[in-house]
Amino acid sequence: MGKFSGKFLSAIKYIILLSLAGVLLWLSFREVELESFVNGIKEANWEWIGLSMIVSVIAFLIRALRWRLIMLPLGKPVSRVDSWHGINIGYITNFALPRAGELARCGVISKRTGLPFETVAGTVVLERSIDMLSLLIVSAAVMFFSWESFGGFIDKQIISSLEERFSTELIITGVVILLASAIFLYMIWRYRKRHPLLTKIINIVKGILTGLSSGFKMPQKWTFILYTILLWVCYWLMSYSTILAFDNLQTGLGANDALFLMVVGSFGWVIPVQGGIGAYHLIISMALLSVYGVSQTTGVIFATISHGSQSITMLIFGALSLLKITLKK
Repeated sequence: MGKFSGKFLSAIKYIILLSLAGVLLWLSFREVELESFVNGIKEANWEWIGLSMIVSVIAFLIRALRWRLIMLPLGKPVSRVDSWHGINIGYITNFALPRAGELARCGVISKRTGLPFETVAGTVVLERSIDMLSLLIVSAAVMFFSWESFGGFIDKQIISSLEERFSTELIITGVVILLASAIFLYMIWRYRKRHPLLTKIINIVKGILTGLSSGFKMPQKWTFILYTILLWVCYWLMSYSTILAFDNLQTGLGANDALFLMVVGSFGWVIPVQGGIGAYHLIISMALLSVYGVSQTTGVIFATISHGSQSITMLIFGALSLLKITLKK
């Protein structure tokens, strides 16, 4: 009964998130004419899109090498191939259920190396935290150096909307949740030796903390920083090459605009829907319309090709890695 209940809740969660993606897609496409959309897809320069896909594969490799550096101090050898497969399988899993890809890639490394799942999860938490910090730094740089161009969109669509959501009631609710969580964790720690379930929770927390602390023991910290910089350079190149694929965009948009669209698009991928579907399309088309006056149709075509090419690359390499791991087993 419990197993059935868990599957039922998972199915409900999947349907809700998929419905959200559908609503976001509808908001993006509602004013787009089908004929104009199809013609726009045909007129795109697919050589530049192909280059964008090649750069995205390089980004996968850099992410795999960077993640491996965090895991090296954990005491067991982690091969570059296993890290590569873990990254790819994580990407393809996110298209089935958002954020489940992080668990999937932990499972790959845990099975292949014998490292505790919780410890590997700690390295993913650390890596994702660094990614979020990097995104905030790049976003701050874009706002600082190009506020006149992009400030209106950022202020209206991001900052103002956040201010509306952060009401007094929400802050009070957040404080109450934090206090309740602190009391809960204290109770677990206080009575950890009296119940096997509490012991298991403590072991999970310890494993995650071990994975987190591995980042401070990395022997190649500068290499890790270099990989992080190269990763964001790849993201920028992917954005810029997609701009060059459109004749009506490349005359008005340049390298700085590609950086802005990269930042905006990154927030679209962060929203927890399957593979960023809908969220990416909506936020990119809104940015192109608000900042550059690009029509809704052109903005949606740009977002569709940009997101679609990245998604296809993730699905192909995710499927290949999944097949390789399956055949090995």
